[in-house]
Amino acid sequence: MLYGNMPVQRADLSSAPSEAPPSVPSLPPNPLPRSSAKSPTDQMDRLIQMDGLSKSFGAVQAVQGLSLTVARGEIVGLLGPNGAGKSTSLRMAAGYLEPDVGSVHIAGLALAGARLAALAQLGYLAEGAPGYESLSARELLTFVGRARGFGSAAIDKRIVELTARLDLGTHVDARFEQLSKGFRRRVSLAAALFADPPALILDEPTDGLDPNQKRILRQDLTAIAATKAILISTHILEEVPALCDRVYVMARGRIVFHGTPSELEAIGDGALDVAFERVTRADFVPFNGASV
Repeated sequence: MLYGNMPVQRADLSSAPSEAPPSVPSLPPNPLPRSSAKSPTDQMDRLIQMDGLSKSFGAVQAVQGLSLTVARGEIVGLLGPNGAGKSTSLRMAAGYLEPDVGSVHIAGLALAGARLAALAQLGYLAEGAPGYESLSARELLTFVGRARGFGSAAIDKRIVELTARLDLGTHVDARFEQLSKGFRRRVSLAAALFADPPALILDEPTDGLDPNQKRILRQDLTAIAATKAILISTHILEEVPALCDRVYVMARGRIVFHGTPSELEAIGDGALDVAFERVTRADFVPFNGASV
């Protein structure tokens, strides 16, 4: 989520300034075709980059030496069993957790040295799609827009666009606490997409959506991927070949596989569920079929 996790009181959100949102560091206009974005080599195209991230909670080492990249023009999946370290890794990438070791760059900007400028280039959907319970979806999105520097007219226009794109309908005026799990997910996704950032980190984006909503969201992510870098975590294996150009699999805090969906399927003799079981076993030898 883009709006933090501290309590917020209701406020009059109708008096936002009318000026356009402030400028953020520009990026070179060189989107990669999805078919050629399998192995990003140009540093400027690596819109999401994690290098050697490690994080411990007491005696538990949740993430160990994680490195991954996501280039402009591709969707990359992060898979793993419960407790593998996926959400911890995404929280570090989104600036919600500080790594013990390692670095994160968003659009070439280091979180450690240019935090606000880097996060201005990122949209983040957090695990569980949290939000302020006392606000309506419209008020929540207005809060996000104001935090992003949008004026009133631009906020209203963007809410109309996102309401249509994510099929929020009249739910946009319902209080967040009254929304179903699926609509909470869609409102939080709208918050992540609000500023149209070049980099997106989406933790379980289709969780709680019905089959039709999942299909529409996959189509939407595929459509916008040409000019963005999108990193998603998911437990739904069918989303890997449907969405992802590359995939990383985590187990026990480490990357145990990195390659294309077809390379992962091959490990399971064509069955993704078999491949997933095999690569997450403790005795599996880590496989990297594509360049990291």
